[in-house]
Formats: sequence, C-alpha cells, structure tokens
Amino acid sequence: MQSQLSFSKQNQTGTLYLVPTPIGNLGDMTFRSVDVLKQVDLIAAEDTRNTQKLLNHFEIETPQISFHEHNTQERIPQLISKLEAGVNLAQVSDAGMPSISDPGHELVVACIEANIPVVPLPGANAGLTALIASGLDPQPFYFYGFLDRKPKLQVTELEALKNRSESQIFYEAPHRLAKTLQHLVDVFGGDRQASLCRELTKKHEQFIRGSLTELLEWAKQSDQVRGEFVMIVSGNPEGDEENEEPDYSGLSIEEHVDHLIETGLRPNDAIKQVAHLRQLKKQEVYQIYHHLDQN
Repeated sequence: MQSQLSFSKQNQTGTLYLVPTPIGNLGDMTFRSVDVLKQVDLIAAEDTRNTQKLLNHFEIETPQISFHEHNTQERIPQLISKLEAGVNLAQVSDAGMPSISDPGHELVVACIEANIPVVPLPGANAGLTALIASGLDPQPFYFYGFLDRKPKLQVTELEALKNRSESQIFYEAPHRLAKTLQHLVDVFGGDRQASLCRELTKKHEQFIRGSLTELLEWAKQSDQVRGEFVMIVSGNPEGDEENEEPDYSGLSIEEHVDHLIETGLRPNDAIKQVAHLRQLKKQEVYQIYHHLDQN
C-alpha cells in the first residue's frame, strides 16, 4: 500500500506532472497546464518538434527532452534520476492525455515505485469528447483505443468485445478505417449503431452517425476520410454473462498466452494480444512467457 500527498512540503524529490495538450484547438489548453509547463524544469515530450509549436504559441521557454515509445527503456532511468535529484518534470504527448494510447504509463509506474509524486492535470481527451456528442449511451462505456492492425488479430479482438453491453470507444487511422468498419460489420452485425468522429475541435469537425453498415458505405464512398477518427459503437443489448469477454484476471501471463494459443493463434500473436489486453510491453510478456532473465 502506498499513500501520496501530491503537494506536501515534505516531499524530497521532484514531481512528475502529466499535462494534457489540445487535440486540435489550441484554445483548449488550460491556464493551469500553461502555468505548469512554464514552471517545471524540464518537459518530456513525445515529439519535441510538435511540442515546440505549442510552447512557442504560449511563450513557454522550458527546455525539452524526447520521450517516446522507441526510447522508453533508455529514458526512464535518466528521468527518474533527475526527479530524485529534485527536478520537476512535465510529461506530454502529441495530443490529449499522456498514457491514453500514448507514452507515459511506464514512467508513471517507475515514479510510483520510486516514491516520486505523480500529479495528473485534467484536460482534452478525444475519446470522451467524441462519446458525449455521439448520441449513444455515455455510461457505462468501455475504452479500447486502437485495435490490432493485423486483420486476424483484429477480428479476434472484436469477437471478444461483441457481446459487451457498454458503448465502446475505438481509435483508428483514416487509411485503415474502411477495413476496420468491415470487420465491425462482420463481427458485431451491420445494424449496430455507431458514430464516427473526425477532426475533433478543429474547423472541419464532423460526426457521422448511423448503423455500422451505413458508416461503412460512407467510408467507402466519401472523400472526407481524412484525419484521425474516434469510433463510438453501441453496446450489445442482448449481451449476457455467458457471452461476455472472458475474464483472464485469474490467469497468469503464461496461462493467458497458452489459452490464446489453444484458440488457434500463433505464439507470437498470442503474446502480442496478451500484452495489449494487459497494457504491457510485448517484450515484457515475451520474457515472462519464455522464462528469460529480465535484468
């Protein structure tokens, strides 16, 4: 058990601030977020070039250091050392909330393990922004984020989700939208109601609401399949306990991987899906499954 007093004067280290950034409209940057970015000693940014544009707009002169999915393991020890030395650090992704389909989670875990305060700031989030305007039930909802890019794995993921009764939130890139909608129609059924949301908070913000079949036809024919998409899909009103997503909480990682292999997935694909479902790094699951030394 651990208890954190975020703003205690007795804290002996620096603080990690998780700072959301606008998902499109710069006017959505909060006063507090601007103040924190000005006051911290260093900003860990997913893309320093992208973040620099934001800093320039708000006249923020705080230095940056890159922190993205490809240098996580290298950067975390460096950032922890700085925080332990008293450096206050802000972590930002390119848009929206850190850790939500963006880098950040591993750094948060490392800070918690090192007893370094982690302070989250509220702000923009594409999934919730789309949900409240979708016209579908806003609660309960199930946030999934990006589905797997490989067709077979994507269908496997959707099969596990098709009987959930909550509204479901997915992210998708424009060049994969039609294929993903086709898989949704195939697995969920074409009558399921859904909403496509693109260019959120921007000048060309657009919501396309209808059945999955109608949305698929739109995606195939429209010349507006541009920008990142949020897909809100209604829950299954006939979902029952027998058909709900399997509960893997009682399985070890090795047992979870073995279970998916038994359903027909190749070992590497099963490892990848377990990593996604448990929000772990694929390499970490691979090492645990194969009993490799992680040090």
